[in-house]
Amino acid sequence: MGNQQSSPPPPSPSPTACAACADKQPSAEGTSSCPVNPKYRNPAVYNVYGQRVNDPNSPLPTSPLQSIQGANMLDPKNNMPLEPNQLPCPGQRKPLSTERVASTIPKGGTDSTWLFPSPQMVYNALKRKGKGEDVIEDDMDGFIAAHNSMNEATWQRVMLWETLHRQECDYPTLLRFQGKPHDLSPLAWIRNLLGGPAPFDRHDWIVDRCGHEVRYVIDFYFYDEKAGTPEAFEIVARPALDSFGSALDRVKMNIYLRFAEWGLPCPITGHSGTVAARQQTGGVGAVAAAQPTAAGGSS
Repeated sequence: MGNQQSSPPPPSPSPTACAACADKQPSAEGTSSCPVNPKYRNPAVYNVYGQRVNDPNSPLPTSPLQSIQGANMLDPKNNMPLEPNQLPCPGQRKPLSTERVASTIPKGGTDSTWLFPSPQMVYNALKRKGKGEDVIEDDMDGFIAAHNSMNEATWQRVMLWETLHRQECDYPTLLRFQGKPHDLSPLAWIRNLLGGPAPFDRHDWIVDRCGHEVRYVIDFYFYDEKAGTPEAFEIVARPALDSFGSALDRVKMNIYLRFAEWGLPCPITGHSGTVAARQQTGGVGAVAAAQPTAAGGSS
């Protein structure tokens, strides 16, 4: 899910994330103990490439060999697609682990959580994409730690936004995602135009809000001058302006954060937003959080 190249420690759990299941943790197989009511579950299941793996209209494989080679085979233990590319890369000098770690991010359409790629899978992907010239096998542990930590922190940001809809859906899930490292979002373009750095990566995450799909835009920044500090990373996550409701969420969150910073109860809910404001404008672990701003009105 995203390629990060430093290794911040894992973020602390957000107290606002997943109100109904905050005390539930996935098992080693990535199975969540807080399943979504099938009535509200999106029936589609996607793989890490954004391809639907359970499309009833797709033709069935014609041979066992085609099944093994294809990307539509599911692991019956966790309903996740099998990944065949776990073999050592040509020229690889040291063996790498093929173990995949279960995240805490619930996978849309299943009762499982997303699995992070193994060190071998990431190493193969970097080499295949021509991005691994300076990457050696000994770098992979730090690389994987950063990758996993950043994605967990990103889900916490998304869940903070989703608390605005807790009454209608208390257990949103991540349905699918897409990396867009070469596409500047409007907000990133504005920040860069004003002299700021360009993000080193961008993701679009599609959240299943109990049957309603919501797109989030996430920009990832790294500040060289702050390397080695908690402020080195910044995650700017916000709902894309695909609907009036998402635009309204941005307005609400801005009001909520401003009043929390001033020590005042939120005029919308009447509750204190101290914790949420710290999560949104401060840091979680070693990753600086996203903060919707006036310029953040662009997706």
